[in-house]
Amino acid sequence: MEEGTLKSPTHCVGTEDDYDILQWDTRQDCEVRQILDRVADKWSLLVIALLDRRSLRFSELRRKIDGISQRMLTVTLRQLERDGVVNRTVHPVVPPRVDYELTPLGVTLHDTIQALVTWTEEHQGEIAAARATYDSREADKAEAS
Repeated sequence: MEEGTLKSPTHCVGTEDDYDILQWDTRQDCEVRQILDRVADKWSLLVIALLDRRSLRFSELRRKIDGISQRMLTVTLRQLERDGVVNRTVHPVVPPRVDYELTPLGVTLHDTIQALVTWTEEHQGEIAAARATYDSREADKAEAS
């Protein structure tokens, strides 16, 4: 092992000063990869987007996220809470009321996600054209074989 190299599998940034694509460590036990897996999955992205500058109840989130099951929403919210992205507040009323909101850390993540959404909106036409070209080329290949 090189001098100055950490043995910890959770340390994923290279030891060189230059940007290194290998800082995006692909090992399953890499902590950076685990965090990216969590915050970049489709359900987490939708929850974070919906909680921008407001709190919502579980039932409101479930109604607003088309296709999510109760179990998956529960799992997603628990994982986001564990990561410090979402606060869960239980109100002492009958029936119990639980609200979810972004933490300050979650707000910074929302800003990053918003940049991705903006990029997608700006380039959706180009992506649609590329998909159509690809699909046409693949259809031509299938007909030729």
